[in-house]
Amino acid sequence: MSGPRAQRHPEVLVVGAGPVGLTTAHELARRGLKVRLVDAAHGPARTSRAVATHPRTLETYDQMGVVDDILPRGRQNRAFTMYAKGRRLVRLDADYRTMPTSYPYTLVIQQTETEAVLRDAVARHGVEIEWGVRLTGFEQDEHGVRARLSTADGTEESVEASWLVGCDGGHSTVRKLLGLALLGETSETWMLADAPVTTDLPPDTIYWTHTGGQALMMVPYARDGHWRLLDTAPTDRATDPRGVEEQLTAKLSAGLGRPVHVGEAEWTSVFTFQQRMVERMQRGRVLVAGDAAHVHSPASGQGMNTGIQEAYNLAWKLASVHQGHAGRELLDTYSEERVPIGKALLGATRTATFLVQLKNLLASVMLPVVFTVVRNVPVLRRAIQRKVLGGMSGLRIGYADSSLTTSRVRRSERGAGPVPGERVTAAAVHAPEDRGCRGLHGELRDPRWSLLLATGGTGPGDVPQGVAITAAVQYAEWLSVRTVGGTDGPAPLADPDSRLRGALGLAPGGWLLVRPDGYVAARGAVLSRGALGRALAPIGALAPLAEPARVEPGPQLPVPAHRLKEQ
Repeated sequence: MSGPRAQRHPEVLVVGAGPVGLTTAHELARRGLKVRLVDAAHGPARTSRAVATHPRTLETYDQMGVVDDILPRGRQNRAFTMYAKGRRLVRLDADYRTMPTSYPYTLVIQQTETEAVLRDAVARHGVEIEWGVRLTGFEQDEHGVRARLSTADGTEESVEASWLVGCDGGHSTVRKLLGLALLGETSETWMLADAPVTTDLPPDTIYWTHTGGQALMMVPYARDGHWRLLDTAPTDRATDPRGVEEQLTAKLSAGLGRPVHVGEAEWTSVFTFQQRMVERMQRGRVLVAGDAAHVHSPASGQGMNTGIQEAYNLAWKLASVHQGHAGRELLDTYSEERVPIGKALLGATRTATFLVQLKNLLASVMLPVVFTVVRNVPVLRRAIQRKVLGGMSGLRIGYADSSLTTSRVRRSERGAGPVPGERVTAAAVHAPEDRGCRGLHGELRDPRWSLLLATGGTGPGDVPQGVAITAAVQYAEWLSVRTVGGTDGPAPLADPDSRLRGALGLAPGGWLLVRPDGYVAARGAVLSRGALGRALAPIGALAPLAEPARVEPGPQLPVPAHRLKEQ
Protein backbone atom coordinates (compact mmCIF):
# COMPACT_ATOMS: atom_id res chain seq x y z
CA MET A 1 0.00 0.00 0.00
CA SER A 2 1.35 3.43 -0.87
CA GLY A 3 1.36 5.94 1.96
CA PRO A 4 0.57 9.08 -0.10
CA ARG A 5 -2.22 7.32 -2.01
CA ALA A 6 -3.77 6.12 1.25
CA GLN A 7 -3.64 9.63 2.66
CA ARG A 8 -5.42 11.16 -0.34
CA HIS A 9 -8.04 8.44 -0.67
CA PRO A 10 -8.25 6.48 2.60
CA GLU A 11 -10.71 3.69 3.10
CA VAL A 12 -10.41 4.18 6.86
CA LEU A 13 -9.49 7.36 8.74
CA VAL A 14 -8.05 6.53 12.17
CA VAL A 15 -7.91 9.41 14.66
CA GLY A 16 -5.30 8.99 17.41
CA ALA A 17 -1.81 7.48 17.10
CA GLY A 18 -1.46 6.00 20.58
CA PRO A 19 -1.26 2.23 21.13
CA VAL A 20 -4.93 1.68 20.23
CA GLY A 21 -4.87 3.76 17.06
CA LEU A 22 -1.56 2.22 15.98
CA THR A 23 -2.96 -1.30 16.52
CA THR A 24 -6.10 -0.43 14.55
CA ALA A 25 -4.09 1.05 11.68
CA HIS A 26 -1.67 -1.88 11.65
CA GLU A 27 -4.34 -4.54 11.50
CA LEU A 28 -6.37 -2.75 8.82
CA ALA A 29 -3.28 -2.15 6.69
CA ARG A 30 -2.10 -5.74 7.21
CA ARG A 31 -5.38 -6.80 5.64
CA GLY A 32 -4.86 -4.55 2.63
CA LEU A 33 -6.96 -1.49 3.48
CA LYS A 34 -5.79 2.05 2.74
CA VAL A 35 -5.45 3.82 6.08
CA ARG A 36 -4.90 7.44 7.04
CA LEU A 37 -3.67 7.94 10.62
CA VAL A 38 -3.79 11.41 12.20
CA ASP A 39 -3.05 12.77 15.67
CA ALA A 40 -3.53 16.25 17.10
CA ALA A 41 -0.27 16.04 19.10
CA HIS A 42 2.87 17.51 17.56
CA GLY A 43 4.76 14.23 17.90
CA PRO A 44 5.06 10.98 19.85
CA ALA A 45 4.46 11.08 23.60
CA ARG A 46 7.57 11.44 25.72
CA THR A 47 6.05 10.06 28.92
CA SER A 48 4.26 6.83 29.75
CA ARG A 49 0.92 6.30 31.41
CA ALA A 50 0.69 2.55 30.82
CA VAL A 51 3.58 0.30 31.85
CA ALA A 52 1.95 -3.16 32.23
CA THR A 53 1.41 -5.42 29.25
CA HIS A 54 -0.50 -8.53 30.26
CA PRO A 55 -0.35 -12.06 28.74
CA ARG A 56 -3.40 -11.79 26.45
CA THR A 57 -2.02 -8.61 24.92
CA LEU A 58 1.33 -10.34 24.36
CA GLU A 59 -0.57 -13.13 22.57
CA THR A 60 -2.20 -10.44 20.43
CA TYR A 61 1.22 -8.95 19.64
CA ASP A 62 2.32 -12.45 18.61
CA GLN A 63 -0.58 -12.68 16.15
CA MET A 64 0.31 -9.22 14.85
CA GLY A 65 3.92 -10.30 14.32
CA VAL A 66 5.47 -7.70 16.65
CA VAL A 67 6.01 -9.58 19.92
CA ASP A 68 9.69 -10.28 19.22
CA ASP A 69 10.27 -6.53 18.97
CA ILE A 70 8.31 -5.83 22.17
CA LEU A 71 9.78 -8.39 24.57
CA PRO A 72 13.42 -7.20 24.65
CA ARG A 73 12.30 -3.71 25.68
CA GLY A 74 10.59 -4.78 28.91
CA ARG A 75 11.10 -6.69 32.15
CA GLN A 76 9.15 -9.86 32.83
CA ASN A 77 7.32 -9.68 36.14
CA ARG A 78 6.06 -12.83 37.83
CA ALA A 79 5.32 -11.76 41.40
CA PHE A 80 3.46 -9.26 43.61
CA THR A 81 4.89 -8.62 47.08
CA MET A 82 2.99 -6.88 49.88
CA TYR A 83 4.31 -4.93 52.88
CA ALA A 84 2.57 -3.03 55.69
CA LYS A 85 4.20 -0.66 58.21
CA GLY A 86 7.62 -2.11 57.59
CA ARG A 87 6.61 -5.78 57.67
CA ARG A 88 6.58 -8.11 54.71
CA LEU A 89 3.19 -9.76 54.49
CA VAL A 90 3.25 -12.13 51.53
CA ARG A 91 4.73 -12.70 48.09
CA LEU A 92 2.24 -13.91 45.48
CA ASP A 93 4.02 -15.65 42.61
CA ALA A 94 2.58 -16.01 39.14
CA ASP A 95 0.65 -19.25 38.71
CA TYR A 96 -0.71 -19.80 35.20
CA ARG A 97 -1.17 -23.56 35.41
CA THR A 98 -4.93 -23.20 34.92
CA MET A 99 -4.48 -20.58 32.18
CA PRO A 100 -2.02 -21.93 29.58
CA THR A 101 -0.17 -19.27 27.61
CA SER A 102 3.18 -18.77 25.90
CA TYR A 103 3.59 -15.58 27.94
CA PRO A 104 3.08 -16.46 31.64
CA TYR A 105 4.05 -13.06 32.98
CA THR A 106 3.29 -9.36 32.84
CA LEU A 107 5.79 -7.40 30.77
CA VAL A 108 6.72 -4.11 32.42
CA ILE A 109 7.41 -1.82 29.47
CA GLN A 110 7.00 1.91 29.12
CA GLN A 111 4.19 2.99 26.82
CA THR A 112 6.69 5.08 24.86
CA GLU A 113 8.58 1.89 23.99
CA THR A 114 5.40 0.09 22.99
CA GLU A 115 4.39 2.96 20.73
CA ALA A 116 7.85 3.08 19.12
CA VAL A 117 7.54 -0.60 18.12
CA LEU A 118 4.03 -0.10 16.77
CA ARG A 119 5.05 3.02 14.81
CA ASP A 120 7.77 1.00 13.08
CA ALA A 121 5.24 -1.76 12.40
CA VAL A 122 2.66 0.51 10.76
CA ALA A 123 5.42 2.16 8.71
CA ARG A 124 6.33 -1.24 7.28
CA HIS A 125 2.76 -1.42 6.00
CA GLY A 126 3.00 2.00 4.38
CA VAL A 127 1.07 4.00 6.97
CA GLU A 128 2.49 7.46 7.69
CA ILE A 129 1.45 9.16 10.92
CA GLU A 130 0.34 12.76 10.39
CA TRP A 131 1.18 14.69 13.55
CA GLY A 132 -0.43 18.02 14.38
CA VAL A 133 -3.61 17.16 12.46
CA ARG A 134 -6.83 17.60 14.42
CA LEU A 135 -10.30 16.28 13.60
CA THR A 136 -12.76 19.20 13.86
CA GLY A 137 -15.94 17.61 12.57
CA PHE A 138 -17.53 14.99 10.34
CA GLU A 139 -20.75 13.99 8.62
CA GLN A 140 -21.70 10.52 7.50
CA ASP A 141 -24.29 8.80 5.35
CA GLU A 142 -24.85 5.23 4.24
CA HIS A 143 -21.98 5.46 1.75
CA GLY A 144 -19.18 7.00 3.80
CA VAL A 145 -17.81 9.71 6.07
CA ARG A 146 -16.69 13.25 5.22
CA ALA A 147 -14.29 14.51 7.89
CA ARG A 148 -12.84 17.97 8.48
CA LEU A 149 -9.20 18.18 9.51
CA SER A 150 -7.15 21.14 10.69
CA THR A 151 -3.38 21.54 11.09
CA ALA A 152 -1.48 23.69 13.59
CA ASP A 153 -0.92 26.43 11.00
CA GLY A 154 -4.67 26.72 10.40
CA THR A 155 -4.81 24.78 7.14
CA GLU A 156 -8.14 23.01 6.77
CA GLU A 157 -8.92 19.95 4.70
CA SER A 158 -11.95 17.86 3.90
CA VAL A 159 -11.31 14.14 3.52
CA GLU A 160 -13.68 11.38 2.45
CA ALA A 161 -13.36 7.87 3.83
CA SER A 162 -15.52 4.79 4.01
CA TRP A 163 -15.06 4.54 7.78
CA LEU A 164 -13.85 6.62 10.73
CA VAL A 165 -12.37 5.08 13.89
CA GLY A 166 -11.86 7.25 16.97
CA CYS A 167 -8.91 6.15 19.09
CA ASP A 168 -8.39 9.65 20.46
CA GLY A 169 -8.39 9.05 24.19
CA GLY A 170 -10.48 10.00 27.19
CA HIS A 171 -11.33 13.46 25.81
CA SER A 172 -12.27 11.93 22.43
CA THR A 173 -13.53 14.37 19.83
CA VAL A 174 -15.02 11.50 17.85
CA ARG A 175 -17.03 10.27 20.84
CA LYS A 176 -18.34 13.75 21.60
CA LEU A 177 -19.33 14.42 17.99
CA LEU A 178 -21.13 11.06 17.91
CA GLY A 179 -23.09 12.08 21.00
CA LEU A 180 -21.98 9.03 22.99
CA ALA A 181 -22.12 9.83 26.70
CA LEU A 182 -19.52 8.52 29.15
CA LEU A 183 -21.56 7.08 32.00
CA GLY A 184 -20.08 6.51 35.44
CA GLU A 185 -18.37 8.38 38.22
CA THR A 186 -15.34 10.48 39.05
CA SER A 187 -13.00 8.72 41.45
CA GLU A 188 -9.64 9.30 43.14
CA THR A 189 -6.60 11.54 42.70
CA TRP A 190 -3.29 9.67 42.48
CA MET A 191 0.26 10.48 41.46
CA LEU A 192 2.60 8.66 39.09
CA ALA A 193 6.35 9.17 38.99
CA ASP A 194 9.22 7.65 37.04
CA ALA A 195 12.42 7.91 39.07
CA PRO A 196 15.67 6.20 40.03
CA VAL A 197 15.33 4.43 43.38
CA THR A 198 18.11 3.24 45.65
CA THR A 199 16.93 0.17 47.55
CA ASP A 200 18.10 -3.30 48.50
CA LEU A 201 14.83 -4.82 47.28
CA PRO A 202 15.32 -7.12 44.27
CA PRO A 203 13.59 -5.88 41.08
CA ASP A 204 11.91 -9.24 40.48
CA THR A 205 8.42 -8.28 41.68
CA ILE A 206 5.93 -5.45 41.90
CA TYR A 207 5.83 -4.04 45.44
CA TRP A 208 2.75 -2.78 47.28
CA THR A 209 3.12 -1.22 50.69
CA HIS A 210 0.79 0.27 53.29
CA THR A 211 2.15 2.99 55.58
CA GLY A 212 -0.69 2.83 58.09
CA GLY A 213 -2.77 5.49 56.40
CA GLN A 214 -2.25 5.00 52.67
CA ALA A 215 -0.74 2.70 50.06
CA LEU A 216 1.99 3.02 47.44
CA MET A 217 3.34 0.82 44.67
CA MET A 218 6.75 0.31 43.06
CA VAL A 219 7.11 -1.30 39.63
CA PRO A 220 10.63 -2.15 38.34
CA TYR A 221 11.51 -1.09 34.80
CA ALA A 222 13.88 -3.00 32.54
CA ARG A 223 16.40 -0.20 33.05
CA ASP A 224 18.26 -1.14 36.23
CA GLY A 225 17.56 1.10 39.21
CA HIS A 226 14.56 2.83 37.61
CA TRP A 227 11.01 2.37 38.87
CA ARG A 228 7.44 3.46 38.24
CA LEU A 229 6.04 4.77 41.55
CA LEU A 230 2.36 5.15 42.42
CA ASP A 231 1.18 7.26 45.35
CA THR A 232 -2.54 6.78 46.09
CA ALA A 233 -2.72 9.83 48.41
CA PRO A 234 -0.32 12.44 47.08
CA THR A 235 0.48 15.35 49.39
CA ASP A 236 -0.67 18.78 48.30
CA ARG A 237 2.53 20.37 47.02
CA ALA A 238 1.26 23.80 48.04
CA THR A 239 1.12 22.81 51.72
CA ASP A 240 4.13 20.47 51.90
CA PRO A 241 7.47 22.19 51.30
CA ARG A 242 9.24 18.90 50.66
CA GLY A 243 9.80 17.92 47.07
CA VAL A 244 8.07 14.95 45.47
CA GLU A 245 11.21 12.85 45.80
CA GLU A 246 11.53 13.56 49.52
CA GLN A 247 7.86 12.79 50.10
CA LEU A 248 8.10 9.47 48.28
CA THR A 249 11.34 8.57 50.06
CA ALA A 250 9.72 9.07 53.46
CA LYS A 251 6.52 7.20 52.60
CA LEU A 252 8.21 4.21 50.96
CA SER A 253 10.80 3.87 53.74
CA ALA A 254 8.02 3.84 56.34
CA GLY A 255 5.93 1.29 54.49
CA LEU A 256 8.78 -1.05 53.54
CA GLY A 257 10.65 -0.78 56.85
CA ARG A 258 14.01 -0.20 55.17
CA PRO A 259 15.86 2.82 53.81
CA VAL A 260 14.71 3.81 50.34
CA HIS A 261 15.95 6.84 48.46
CA VAL A 262 14.03 8.25 45.51
CA GLY A 263 16.23 10.26 43.16
CA GLU A 264 15.26 13.10 40.87
CA ALA A 265 12.07 12.13 39.07
CA GLU A 266 12.17 12.07 35.28
CA TRP A 267 8.42 12.65 35.19
CA THR A 268 5.53 13.08 37.61
CA SER A 269 1.80 13.43 37.08
CA VAL A 270 -1.00 14.07 39.55
CA PHE A 271 -4.32 13.12 38.02
CA THR A 272 -7.93 12.45 38.93
CA PHE A 273 -9.09 9.32 37.16
CA GLN A 274 -12.64 8.41 36.27
CA GLN A 275 -14.68 5.23 35.99
CA ARG A 276 -16.86 5.77 32.92
CA MET A 277 -17.85 4.07 29.67
CA VAL A 278 -20.13 4.36 26.67
CA GLU A 279 -23.13 2.07 26.15
CA ARG A 280 -22.38 1.52 22.48
CA MET A 281 -19.21 1.79 20.41
CA GLN A 282 -20.55 2.48 16.92
CA ARG A 283 -22.96 4.68 15.07
CA GLY A 284 -23.18 4.02 11.37
CA ARG A 285 -19.72 4.18 9.82
CA VAL A 286 -18.03 5.72 12.87
CA LEU A 287 -16.61 3.65 15.72
CA VAL A 288 -14.62 4.25 18.91
CA ALA A 289 -12.07 2.15 20.79
CA GLY A 290 -9.85 2.34 23.86
CA ASP A 291 -10.08 5.33 26.18
CA ALA A 292 -12.44 6.96 23.70
CA ALA A 293 -14.96 4.32 24.82
CA HIS A 294 -14.08 3.80 28.48
CA VAL A 295 -11.85 5.38 31.12
CA HIS A 296 -11.08 3.83 34.47
CA SER A 297 -8.65 3.42 37.33
CA PRO A 298 -5.05 2.47 36.51
CA ALA A 299 -5.03 0.13 39.53
CA SER A 300 -4.75 -3.12 37.58
CA GLY A 301 -3.11 -1.77 34.44
CA GLN A 302 -6.03 -2.67 32.16
CA GLY A 303 -6.57 0.46 30.05
CA MET A 304 -4.03 0.04 27.27
CA ASN A 305 -4.41 -3.75 27.26
CA THR A 306 -8.18 -3.54 26.86
CA GLY A 307 -7.87 -0.93 24.13
CA ILE A 308 -5.40 -3.00 22.11
CA GLN A 309 -7.62 -6.05 22.28
CA GLU A 310 -10.59 -3.91 21.23
CA ALA A 311 -8.64 -2.57 18.27
CA TYR A 312 -7.77 -6.10 17.21
CA ASN A 313 -11.39 -7.21 17.59
CA LEU A 314 -12.61 -4.26 15.53
CA ALA A 315 -10.01 -4.26 12.75
CA TRP A 316 -10.62 -7.76 11.39
CA LYS A 317 -14.38 -7.22 11.42
CA LEU A 318 -14.17 -3.84 9.71
CA ALA A 319 -11.80 -5.21 7.06
CA SER A 320 -14.08 -8.20 6.41
CA VAL A 321 -17.13 -5.99 5.92
CA HIS A 322 -15.32 -3.44 3.75
CA GLN A 323 -13.82 -6.11 1.51
CA GLY A 324 -17.17 -7.83 1.04
CA HIS A 325 -16.26 -11.00 2.92
CA ALA A 326 -18.98 -10.39 5.51
CA GLY A 327 -22.25 -8.56 5.90
CA ARG A 328 -22.63 -5.30 7.81
CA GLU A 329 -24.15 -7.25 10.69
CA LEU A 330 -20.67 -8.53 11.55
CA LEU A 331 -19.76 -5.03 12.78
CA ASP A 332 -22.68 -5.17 15.23
CA THR A 333 -20.77 -7.85 17.12
CA TYR A 334 -18.06 -5.31 17.99
CA SER A 335 -20.28 -3.51 20.51
CA GLU A 336 -22.05 -6.75 21.37
CA GLU A 337 -18.80 -8.37 22.47
CA ARG A 338 -16.79 -5.45 23.86
CA VAL A 339 -19.35 -3.40 25.81
CA PRO A 340 -19.97 -6.22 28.35
CA ILE A 341 -16.21 -6.57 28.79
CA GLY A 342 -16.00 -2.83 29.43
CA LYS A 343 -18.72 -3.08 32.07
CA ALA A 344 -17.00 -6.00 33.77
CA LEU A 345 -13.73 -4.09 33.62
CA LEU A 346 -15.22 -1.11 35.44
CA GLY A 347 -16.36 -3.38 38.24
CA ALA A 348 -12.99 -5.12 38.43
CA THR A 349 -10.98 -1.90 38.43
CA ARG A 350 -13.28 -0.40 41.05
CA THR A 351 -12.47 -3.35 43.30
CA ALA A 352 -8.77 -3.15 42.43
CA THR A 353 -8.77 0.56 43.24
CA PHE A 354 -10.18 -0.11 46.69
CA LEU A 355 -7.67 -2.87 47.36
CA VAL A 356 -4.69 -0.89 46.06
CA GLN A 357 -5.34 2.27 48.08
CA LEU A 358 -6.84 0.82 51.32
CA LYS A 359 -7.19 4.17 53.07
CA ASN A 360 -9.08 2.68 56.01
CA LEU A 361 -6.83 2.77 59.11
CA LEU A 362 -8.25 -0.59 60.17
CA ALA A 363 -6.49 -2.06 57.13
CA SER A 364 -3.06 -1.64 58.70
CA VAL A 365 -4.24 -3.70 61.68
CA MET A 366 -6.02 -6.42 59.74
CA LEU A 367 -3.57 -6.86 56.87
CA PRO A 368 -0.91 -8.75 58.89
CA VAL A 369 -3.56 -11.06 60.32
CA VAL A 370 -5.16 -11.81 56.95
CA PHE A 371 -1.93 -12.37 55.06
CA THR A 372 -0.36 -14.48 57.78
CA VAL A 373 -3.18 -16.93 57.05
CA VAL A 374 -2.68 -16.54 53.28
CA ARG A 375 1.07 -17.09 53.59
CA ASN A 376 0.68 -20.21 55.73
CA VAL A 377 -2.13 -21.88 53.77
CA PRO A 378 -0.72 -22.84 50.34
CA VAL A 379 -4.11 -23.78 48.87
CA LEU A 380 -5.54 -20.38 49.76
CA ARG A 381 -2.44 -18.57 48.48
CA ARG A 382 -2.62 -20.37 45.13
CA ALA A 383 -6.34 -19.63 44.84
CA ILE A 384 -5.71 -15.91 45.40
CA GLN A 385 -2.82 -15.92 42.93
CA ARG A 386 -4.97 -17.48 40.23
CA LYS A 387 -7.94 -15.22 40.98
CA VAL A 388 -5.82 -12.08 40.73
CA LEU A 389 -4.00 -13.28 37.62
CA GLY A 390 -7.22 -14.40 35.97
CA GLY A 391 -8.67 -10.92 36.26
CA MET A 392 -5.57 -9.05 35.16
CA SER A 393 -4.15 -11.32 32.47
CA GLY A 394 -7.02 -11.12 29.99
CA LEU A 395 -6.68 -14.87 29.45
CA ARG A 396 -10.17 -15.61 30.75
CA ILE A 397 -11.92 -13.11 28.52
CA GLY A 398 -14.15 -14.98 26.12
CA TYR A 399 -17.17 -14.67 23.85
CA ALA A 400 -19.34 -17.63 24.79
CA ASP A 401 -22.52 -15.55 24.40
CA SER A 402 -21.53 -13.83 21.15
CA SER A 403 -23.72 -14.32 18.10
CA LEU A 404 -20.51 -15.43 16.33
CA THR A 405 -20.26 -18.41 18.70
CA THR A 406 -22.53 -20.93 17.07
CA SER A 407 -21.94 -24.18 18.93
CA ARG A 408 -22.09 -24.08 22.69
CA VAL A 409 -20.85 -26.67 25.15
CA ARG A 410 -22.21 -27.05 28.66
CA ARG A 411 -19.60 -27.12 31.39
CA SER A 412 -20.78 -30.61 32.37
CA GLU A 413 -20.29 -31.81 28.79
CA ARG A 414 -16.88 -30.25 28.32
CA GLY A 415 -14.21 -32.59 27.02
CA ALA A 416 -10.66 -32.00 25.87
CA GLY A 417 -9.79 -28.86 23.96
CA PRO A 418 -11.03 -25.27 23.96
CA VAL A 419 -14.77 -24.69 23.80
CA PRO A 420 -16.47 -22.16 21.50
CA GLY A 421 -15.97 -18.66 22.84
CA GLU A 422 -12.55 -19.42 24.36
CA ARG A 423 -9.09 -18.59 23.05
CA VAL A 424 -7.82 -21.51 21.02
CA THR A 425 -4.58 -21.03 22.98
CA ALA A 426 -6.44 -21.88 26.18
CA ALA A 427 -5.42 -25.41 25.21
CA ALA A 428 -2.00 -26.81 26.11
CA VAL A 429 -0.43 -25.77 22.81
CA HIS A 430 2.57 -23.84 24.12
CA ALA A 431 5.46 -26.28 23.68
CA PRO A 432 7.85 -24.53 21.24
CA GLU A 433 9.75 -27.77 20.60
CA ASP A 434 6.61 -29.44 19.24
CA ARG A 435 6.04 -29.05 15.48
CA GLY A 436 2.28 -29.06 15.81
CA CYS A 437 2.25 -26.33 18.47
CA ARG A 438 4.68 -24.21 16.45
CA GLY A 439 2.51 -24.68 13.39
CA LEU A 440 -0.64 -23.59 15.22
CA HIS A 441 1.00 -20.37 16.44
CA GLY A 442 2.19 -19.70 12.91
CA GLU A 443 -1.37 -20.25 11.68
CA LEU A 444 -2.71 -17.69 14.17
CA ARG A 445 -0.51 -15.02 12.55
CA ASP A 446 -2.50 -15.45 9.35
CA PRO A 447 -5.05 -12.58 9.27
CA ARG A 448 -7.80 -14.88 8.02
CA TRP A 449 -10.23 -17.19 9.78
CA SER A 450 -8.84 -20.71 10.33
CA LEU A 451 -10.58 -24.04 9.83
CA LEU A 452 -8.62 -26.85 11.49
CA LEU A 453 -9.60 -30.38 10.40
CA ALA A 454 -8.17 -33.51 12.00
CA THR A 455 -7.04 -35.99 9.39
CA GLY A 456 -9.16 -39.07 8.78
CA GLY A 457 -12.80 -39.59 9.59
CA THR A 458 -15.87 -40.20 7.49
CA GLY A 459 -19.44 -39.05 7.69
CA PRO A 460 -22.79 -39.64 6.04
CA GLY A 461 -22.96 -37.93 2.68
CA ASP A 462 -20.15 -35.39 2.97
CA VAL A 463 -16.59 -36.59 3.41
CA PRO A 464 -14.78 -34.14 5.78
CA GLN A 465 -11.78 -33.80 3.49
CA GLY A 466 -14.01 -32.98 0.54
CA VAL A 467 -15.79 -30.25 2.51
CA ALA A 468 -12.44 -28.84 3.60
CA ILE A 469 -11.03 -28.80 0.08
CA THR A 470 -14.13 -27.07 -1.27
CA ALA A 471 -14.02 -24.44 1.49
CA ALA A 472 -10.30 -23.87 0.92
CA VAL A 473 -10.93 -23.09 -2.74
CA GLN A 474 -14.21 -21.18 -2.45
CA TYR A 475 -13.33 -19.02 0.57
CA ALA A 476 -9.57 -18.75 0.09
CA GLU A 477 -9.49 -14.94 0.39
CA TRP A 478 -10.65 -14.93 4.00
CA LEU A 479 -10.46 -18.55 5.24
CA SER A 480 -7.32 -20.63 5.82
CA VAL A 481 -8.04 -24.37 5.88
CA ARG A 482 -5.50 -26.70 7.52
CA THR A 483 -5.41 -30.48 7.81
CA VAL A 484 -3.93 -31.38 11.19
CA GLY A 485 -1.77 -34.47 11.25
CA GLY A 486 -1.97 -35.83 7.72
CA THR A 487 -1.86 -35.17 3.98
CA ASP A 488 -5.40 -36.20 3.06
CA GLY A 489 -6.73 -32.65 2.94
CA PRO A 490 -5.68 -29.07 2.27
CA ALA A 491 -2.51 -27.40 3.62
CA PRO A 492 -1.24 -30.08 6.01
CA LEU A 493 -0.20 -28.94 9.49
CA ALA A 494 2.31 -31.42 10.89
CA ASP A 495 1.41 -33.18 14.13
CA PRO A 496 3.66 -36.27 14.18
CA ASP A 497 2.94 -37.34 17.77
CA SER A 498 -0.73 -36.22 17.85
CA ARG A 499 0.06 -33.74 20.61
CA LEU A 500 -1.75 -30.87 18.91
CA ARG A 501 -4.84 -32.92 18.09
CA GLY A 502 -4.94 -34.16 21.68
CA ALA A 503 -4.66 -30.66 23.11
CA LEU A 504 -7.38 -29.35 20.79
CA GLY A 505 -9.61 -32.37 21.45
CA LEU A 506 -9.79 -33.33 17.77
CA ALA A 507 -10.67 -36.93 16.87
CA PRO A 508 -10.43 -38.04 13.20
CA GLY A 509 -12.74 -35.85 11.12
CA GLY A 510 -13.20 -33.38 14.01
CA TRP A 511 -12.84 -29.68 13.36
CA LEU A 512 -12.42 -26.23 14.91
CA LEU A 513 -13.34 -22.88 13.36
CA VAL A 514 -11.11 -20.11 14.77
CA ARG A 515 -11.77 -16.40 14.34
CA PRO A 516 -9.01 -14.05 13.15
CA ASP A 517 -8.51 -12.87 16.74
CA GLY A 518 -7.80 -16.41 17.94
CA TYR A 519 -11.14 -17.27 19.58
CA VAL A 520 -12.98 -20.48 18.75
CA ALA A 521 -16.27 -19.80 16.96
CA ALA A 522 -17.43 -23.40 16.55
CA ARG A 523 -16.32 -27.00 16.71
CA GLY A 524 -17.74 -30.36 15.77
CA ALA A 525 -17.11 -34.09 15.75
CA VAL A 526 -17.39 -34.50 11.97
CA LEU A 527 -17.00 -31.76 9.37
CA SER A 528 -19.94 -31.56 6.99
CA ARG A 529 -21.22 -28.93 4.61
CA GLY A 530 -24.23 -28.24 6.82
CA ALA A 531 -22.17 -27.92 10.01
CA LEU A 532 -19.70 -25.53 8.40
CA GLY A 533 -22.53 -23.51 6.85
CA ARG A 534 -24.18 -23.04 10.24
CA ALA A 535 -20.88 -22.01 11.81
CA LEU A 536 -20.25 -19.40 9.12
CA ALA A 537 -23.82 -18.09 8.91
CA PRO A 538 -23.34 -15.20 11.40
CA ILE A 539 -20.63 -13.70 9.18
CA GLY A 540 -23.34 -12.91 6.62
CA ALA A 541 -23.21 -12.23 2.86
CA LEU A 542 -21.53 -15.55 2.06
CA ALA A 543 -22.33 -17.70 -0.95
CA PRO A 544 -23.39 -21.16 0.23
CA LEU A 545 -20.64 -23.74 0.18
CA ALA A 546 -20.65 -25.69 -3.05
CA GLU A 547 -21.05 -29.44 -3.20
CA PRO A 548 -17.91 -31.04 -1.72
CA ALA A 549 -15.16 -32.08 -4.04
CA ARG A 550 -14.68 -35.77 -4.66
CA VAL A 551 -11.75 -36.94 -2.56
CA GLU A 552 -9.35 -39.34 -4.21
CA PRO A 553 -6.77 -41.33 -2.25
CA GLY A 554 -3.43 -39.58 -1.77
CA PRO A 555 -2.31 -36.06 -0.89
CA GLN A 556 -4.60 -33.14 -1.62
CA LEU A 557 -3.65 -29.49 -2.24
CA PRO A 558 0.08 -29.05 -1.51
CA VAL A 559 1.22 -26.81 1.31
CA PRO A 560 1.77 -23.21 0.12
CA ALA A 561 5.42 -22.12 0.13
CA HIS A 562 5.00 -19.71 3.06
CA ARG A 563 3.63 -22.58 5.18
CA LEU A 564 6.70 -24.76 4.73
CA LYS A 565 8.59 -22.62 7.26
CA GLU A 566 6.17 -23.78 9.97
CA GLN A 567 6.94 -27.41 9.34
